[in-house]
Amino acid sequence: MKAIRRFSVRPVLPEPLRPLSDLARNLRWSWHPETRELFRSLDPEAWRASAGNPVRLLSAVPAERLAELAEDRGFLRRLAVAAGDLADYVSEPRWYQRADGVLPSGVAYFSPEFGITGALPQYSGGLGILAGDHLKTASDLGVPLIGVGLLYRHGYFRQSLTHDGWQQEHYPVFDPNEQPLQILREPGDGAPVRVELRLPGGRVLRAFVWKACVGRVPLLLLDSDVEENAPGERDVTDRLYGGGSEHRLLQEMLLGIGGVRAVRAYCRVSGHPEPEVFHTNEGHAGFLGLERIRELGEGGPDGTRLGFDAALEKVRAGTVFTTHTPVPAGIDRFDRELVARHFGDDGELPGIAVEDVLRLGMESYAGGEPNVFNMAVMGLRLAQRANGVSTLHGQVSREMFAPLWPGFDSSEVPIGSLTNGVHAPTWTAPAVPADARDLKDAELWELRRSLRERLVQEVRRRLYASWRQRGAAQAELGWIDGVFDPDVLTVGFARRVPSYKRLTLMLRDRDRLMEQLLHPQRPVQIVVAGKAHPADEGGKRLVQELVRFSDDPRVRHRIVFLPDYGMAMARHLYAGCDVWLNNPLRPLEACGTSGMKAALNGCLNLSVLDGWWDEWFEPDFGWAVPSADGAAADDTERRDAIEAAALYELVEDHIAPQFYERNGSGVPDRWVEMVRQTLTRLGPKVLADRMLREYVERLYAPAARSQRELTPPAAEELAAWKARVRAAWPGVVIDHVETSGEAGSGEALEVGASLGLRVRVGLGGLGPDDVEVQAVSGCVDESDRIAGRGAVRTPLKPTRGPDMEGRWLYEGPLALDRTGAFGYTVRILPAHRLLAGGAEMGLLVVPSENAASSSDGTGGLLMR
Repeated sequence: MKAIRRFSVRPVLPEPLRPLSDLARNLRWSWHPETRELFRSLDPEAWRASAGNPVRLLSAVPAERLAELAEDRGFLRRLAVAAGDLADYVSEPRWYQRADGVLPSGVAYFSPEFGITGALPQYSGGLGILAGDHLKTASDLGVPLIGVGLLYRHGYFRQSLTHDGWQQEHYPVFDPNEQPLQILREPGDGAPVRVELRLPGGRVLRAFVWKACVGRVPLLLLDSDVEENAPGERDVTDRLYGGGSEHRLLQEMLLGIGGVRAVRAYCRVSGHPEPEVFHTNEGHAGFLGLERIRELGEGGPDGTRLGFDAALEKVRAGTVFTTHTPVPAGIDRFDRELVARHFGDDGELPGIAVEDVLRLGMESYAGGEPNVFNMAVMGLRLAQRANGVSTLHGQVSREMFAPLWPGFDSSEVPIGSLTNGVHAPTWTAPAVPADARDLKDAELWELRRSLRERLVQEVRRRLYASWRQRGAAQAELGWIDGVFDPDVLTVGFARRVPSYKRLTLMLRDRDRLMEQLLHPQRPVQIVVAGKAHPADEGGKRLVQELVRFSDDPRVRHRIVFLPDYGMAMARHLYAGCDVWLNNPLRPLEACGTSGMKAALNGCLNLSVLDGWWDEWFEPDFGWAVPSADGAAADDTERRDAIEAAALYELVEDHIAPQFYERNGSGVPDRWVEMVRQTLTRLGPKVLADRMLREYVERLYAPAARSQRELTPPAAEELAAWKARVRAAWPGVVIDHVETSGEAGSGEALEVGASLGLRVRVGLGGLGPDDVEVQAVSGCVDESDRIAGRGAVRTPLKPTRGPDMEGRWLYEGPLALDRTGAFGYTVRILPAHRLLAGGAEMGLLVVPSENAASSSDGTGGLLMR
């Protein structure tokens, strides 16, 4: 019989055990083994049944057991140590408090999903796991960060399989009262804090704010399951990445606009400093910039009201935008009319004109769709600093978004790169030592075998549960006891299942794969896991194809698919696998942090050179799968065939022989040395500590400085200056370019020589202080394009002007500092002390074809 209403009844702990409640409600236990072990010792069976959730555990432990523990001196000593350790952790100065320089008083970090622990299922994949690691690392380093997201009452789906291997989705009820969450309340009457958004037609979207403590970092999660909401509004936060366009738009409005309002409420209630920097983790939260513009329009902290353009400059100065997708299809895009209907006088942000909202997100550039509102485009236009999540992804992002900066080479598009990292305490198995250098080869090999043996047991347990769920009888499943072998080379592949990650590339030549799985001397076993998006029928077919192959009685003891991939399963896979496989279509993997987590446990990477592996691969750490190039790169079938063959060859000729080649003591010397190199040399690079310090030093601190410099008068000045420059820019021209130098007409020049440049320009009513005239020089390719990365940009100085025609003369030297085919050009860009870079405004003037002239014939140069 189904209950008509659900309650959560909390236990009353005996007084000596009260610190257990504080420990349970701070998510530090998710990465602190000693605290988890303390909870497990309360009742091991109840701990397993609670799926490692201490809040749920405390509700399940019998009262007599609690009374017994309240009298147990040994347990109370352990409890006191754990409680004292947490108190010290959340209060003592850490790296950030000791760091030098101008640092922000606070950072607000917005993300649509957060993967903190499997017990709090508010994530779907890498974006959320990264966000969770970002918060945990901010806590470890003492960064004053506030996380902001949505609370999904059904989370992301749970995955199971039908008898024929088809993915099924389940959405279990998520009760926040059974989680380490507390509702944010007003300090006076204790009423829940509510955030409200206006919707078309006089409707109102209301949301509660739940707070999770991630160590010393608060995570605010907005929840639309409010009784006063209409059914449609109540379901806005029902599930992660679900629903149609309007549902997604409302989620993103609540995340961005409502998220800023939640931050303001939290700072008011708690006394936490207001954040100076706002970090948008992907475009889903982009509307946060519009809410901050609205705030400034109504009066900033000092009461000064800013116009839209000045407020935009102020907001941009303190905003960081991180893009995670290397493909346009991965970006949320909405119909123009849908967005327009939700803003303006009848919707949200009534003080901001709808056209101002739209122009921030419209694809108003070459190749864009004129009626599409693009969340990533808005994110870039609202942020003065932007980054991709690996060096290669930064390059891909600059090329993908280059139309926003017409005329600039993609290398100059103002999107940097900052490579992701992972939180070691979360992802490193407790058995793995902090320093592997002191372990002998035999000890390191035994450690790896013991981790593999634990994985074998976990695989069998999960495989048994999956087959029972698929309808198999217990009597049919005796074969599972022989699945996997702790002495066999184990390969792992686990991630989301979009087509570009190529889940089934390993099945390209099934006979060859079967030979590897069943090799009499060098067998391989493979564990696979991953979820396809509920709406992705193609992804589901890939899952089914893999499952059906793994069901074959000939190989089912050597290859398995484990459903319901999540954080708890991932920890076992990262620790127990010998090789971590990643074979995306290059360059469509933004970063791919799963291989980083595996590396922290001594697992070797076998990957296409994409994402982070492209920049950090060395033969000491693993293997690179060659990518097809040339014509083959454009032929999907041929590309898959080439890269699958390369993958099989690596396993057959290099990986398996190296794993099974043992010395007299039964230790594979070369393999163990690669494990050691992975732990000691690669491990420190992939840490989230390194990542977050770079965010602070390269992005947060500069954003805070810009935010402080842009006082209301400075913001008004900058906005007025930009308007003046844009109005005058059509009149900015380069009339004439000439050179004088050390060679006669047609002669090649020697490296070390120099030329004098003279450029006649019209500034359209602007002055020399408003622009920078540059010479750009460097090696040229066959089409006379100057290599972007190696180009040298030299400012030229005004020497005369304006003349009777209003023209200015600029001059300067051009150093010939490299050999080979060499060329130069000149250009004009806007210049202002408050711009983050020359490309910020997307304005550029270059010579027309008839503007260039050379007095000595050296306009195109050949160096020797």
